Amino acid sequence: MNQSLPSLEIKAHTNKHARFLVALGLFLILINCAISMVWWNELRLVLMFVYLVALVVVITGVAKLSEPKFSLTITPQNITYHHRYGQWQLNWSQIKRLGLVKETYGVSQIELPYLGVKLNDISELVTQISPRLANRLIHEQKPLIAFAIKCQLMPFEQGVISFEPVHLGNGQLLKGPVAAFIHHCRALDRALGFHLFIPHSSMDRELTDFHQLLNKCQAYAKNYH
Repeated sequence: MNQSLPSLEIKAHTNKHARFLVALGLFLILINCAISMVWWNELRLVLMFVYLVALVVVITGVAKLSEPKFSLTITPQNITYHHRYGQWQLNWSQIKRLGLVKETYGVSQIELPYLGVKLNDISELVTQISPRLANRLIHEQKPLIAFAIKCQLMPFEQGVISFEPVHLGNGQLLKGPVAAFIHHCRALDRALGFHLFIPHSSMDRELTDFHQLLNKCQAYAKNYH
């Protein structure tokens, strides 16, 4: 990549207050300890509740701190999604289209908090996603499967995790978590029209604004040499 064109690094807005949450939780615990030394018998239930709340706040903050510093890295060549369990990376030429995930349920149109990514060839993802992340995303995206089944976009049988090997175009037989993830992606593509889903929680702006940003990046990448 040309050094005059630095990569664009996206920091998830949900991780911005991680240190504050940890500090707040610890502060509540210290205050609670001081109060407990004087009024434990009188305020036992209240103090126990505050302890639990403070513990949840600390755990939430620590979990956010364990996330990668940047959730997405965008360059003229590719886009990389970073996750605590690994990453996937795609060249812009591998992406057929990007879009908001919208479906009609009854008389209402529902927009899901994801940006969809449809690939030209899902088999190209095999070497570009870590097995740990593939396994994790299957479980994190269960709400998408449940939504598709609820809207009758997918039969229940297709929503069950498949451990069947995947036959790739080059004759390779793929097994393991990446194979299960390929089955998962194909099922979601048939139901919702996209193979991959970037959650809104990993973005630094509104969903529609981020969609416009990626569309501009993809258009620019086609003219980049």
